[in-house]
Amino acid sequence: MNDDVVLEARSRAGNKFKEGFNCSESILHAFNELLNNPLSSESLKMATGFGGGLGHAGCMCGALTSSVMVLGLYQGRITHQQDREPLYNLAHEFHDRFSDQFGGTCCRVLNPHDFDSPEHLKHCLKLTGGTAKLLMEFILEKKLTLAEK
Repeated sequence: MNDDVVLEARSRAGNKFKEGFNCSESILHAFNELLNNPLSSESLKMATGFGGGLGHAGCMCGALTSSVMVLGLYQGRITHQQDREPLYNLAHEFHDRFSDQFGGTCCRVLNPHDFDSPEHLKHCLKLTGGTAKLLMEFILEKKLTLAEK
């Protein structure tokens, strides 16, 4: 496994978070850069609402939701005739791996601190970097490659 790219993913996502992006944006922006920018700046905007477990609702972790968006770049479909199961399988497996690694998938469970408090931000920084690392390891393990346009 390429340790350099795994550490680069963790570092980039963590740095995006430190810059002020939320967890979801940090994952999507970091992987967009690592994958040579397949997403437009307009597309990157879609991650914003997933931070805080859907806009501070405390539900599904934004880092996890953006990770599934990244997996969609590899196995997502653009027509309804295409098979959705390959991505469903990847998403399910990554969900379970994330849950095993961090002890859940729900933002309020993963980080019980008040939103945007120093403790909350510190914990989210670790989760965001850890998720990016886990995602890159998963991508490498599965030998995923982007389809040519």
